[in-house]
Amino acid sequence: MADTISIASPDVPGPIGRIRRWWGAHPYGQLLLIAALALFLGLICHNILASMHRLGMAPGLDYLWQPANFDITESLLVYQAGDSYGRAIAVGLLNTLKLAVLGCLFATVLGTTLGIARLSGNLLLSRLVQAYVELIRNTPLPLQLFFWIALTQALPPTRQALQPFGSTFLSVRGIFLPWVEIGNGQSLWLLAAVLVLLAIAVRAFIRRLQHPLSAFGLLGVLALFPAIAFAWIWLAGITFTPDLPVLQGFNIRGGITLTPEFAAMLVGLTIYYSASISESVRSGIESVNIGQWEAGRAIGLPRGRIMRLIVMPQAMRVITPLMTSSYLDLTKDTTLGILIGFTEVTAIIKTSANNTGNAVETIIVLVAVFLAVSMPTSYLINLYNRSLAKRGIIAK
Repeated sequence: MADTISIASPDVPGPIGRIRRWWGAHPYGQLLLIAALALFLGLICHNILASMHRLGMAPGLDYLWQPANFDITESLLVYQAGDSYGRAIAVGLLNTLKLAVLGCLFATVLGTTLGIARLSGNLLLSRLVQAYVELIRNTPLPLQLFFWIALTQALPPTRQALQPFGSTFLSVRGIFLPWVEIGNGQSLWLLAAVLVLLAIAVRAFIRRLQHPLSAFGLLGVLALFPAIAFAWIWLAGITFTPDLPVLQGFNIRGGITLTPEFAAMLVGLTIYYSASISESVRSGIESVNIGQWEAGRAIGLPRGRIMRLIVMPQAMRVITPLMTSSYLDLTKDTTLGILIGFTEVTAIIKTSANNTGNAVETIIVLVAVFLAVSMPTSYLINLYNRSLAKRGIIAK
């Protein structure tokens, strides 16, 4: 099997091909086009500023330090009405990031499972997954979000809350889940950072070895991480205390609470994008030549190891770009939370624009926020893509 897969870029015929050839052959034309675009954007900015001055509006970001006289129902930061608009926007950004990270994680796990199940030899399972994908992908996401928020509103009141898994409560006020309280949590975060740096160093050390580690050597290296973790926890005095939700009167106390709006958004985004990710995984696996499966079976590998060691590494050349698009789309679609009352960054910026009248500045802040979220995500996945190229899995 060849180490890399090279894809030639043929000369595109027609008008598009002529434009591309002209663009590559005339650098001064490129500079002229860029200058014209900069002039056009400058004229737009000048007209916007002139219109704002005529209306008596002073452009600037001073409103970020003004008090925001509205409440936010869900917050990872300490926030109360009267705090600054900047703090309110930070609260909304954290809500967006929490939803985007969890949504990408759950959608990836569910979508990968469904994509592999779609290609299973079980005809019933394959058809069920196909029906799921077709149903979800051909239904608008806002409609699905309305369905999930309506489902949460149909849950019983707190005193009659459902308990499907013992200490888990489902009620109209939200979903209450067991949690763990961590004592001396700062030391735990420091331990996590140390273990990550140690893993990077060990990986670099193993890759520089002239000969691969023996089985006992590899087990010894892997045993190093839990040994350091247990020693650190014991010496730093880190404690773990179960925090179980308990019904007390007309309320449920303890554990961790997912508001109905957040739960509906998380479930809706996970299910919607798991269908797209499953198709990405399926197309990536099907792009691998059938001869790779036959070669794996010829040397006696079971189906699971063929998938994990041979097929999936090659399928990632197709899956990775598609997954990048799905992650970015999921992150941007968190803005639909405004439809069902979830207080993410778009809802807070919209309220800020209505209260302060700084519509242009708030839109600029919103654009900057999403660029700050999307660009690092795309950069990290491109780094992973380049690491695959260095290992000879895809073309550089």
